[in-house]
Amino acid sequence: MIQAKYTVVRGDYARAGEASADIKRTLKQLGVDSSTLRRIAVASYESELNMVIHSLGGTLTLVIDNDRVKLTSNDLGPGIFDVNEAMQEGYSTADDIARNYGFGAGMGLPNMRRNADKFAIYSMVPDGTTIEMEFNIG
Repeated sequence: MIQAKYTVVRGDYARAGEASADIKRTLKQLGVDSSTLRRIAVASYESELNMVIHSLGGTLTLVIDNDRVKLTSNDLGPGIFDVNEAMQEGYSTADDIARNYGFGAGMGLPNMRRNADKFAIYSMVPDGTTIEMEFNIG
C-alpha cells in the first residue's frame, strides 16, 4: 500500500496542480494504464483546484492498494450550502480572482463524479467538505 498526503493552501494559484502532478507521476511509475491515469489526474486536479478556489485550505490524501486508488479531499470550510446545486454543470461560486486565472466554469464537482468509479461528498456549513473518490486499477 502506498499513501501520500498533500497540503492545499487557499488561494495558492502558484502551486495549484502540484499535488495532482505528483499523484499522476506516482501512478505512471506504477504502470497504471493511460485511460485510468487520465481519469484520476482530472479528478485530483479538479479536487485540488476546488480547495484552492473555494475552501480555507485542506488536504488531499492518496491511497493506492492492489486494485484501487482512493483520493480523499478534506477542506477546512466554509462548506457547500447546497450540494445538489453545486453538482450541476455550470454552477459556480468562484470569485473574480479565480475567473481571471481561467477557473470557475462550474465543472469541478461534475468532473470528479464523472471520472471516479465511486464518488461521495459530505459537506457541513461552516465546517467544510469531504470528497471521497475511488478508481479501479486492477
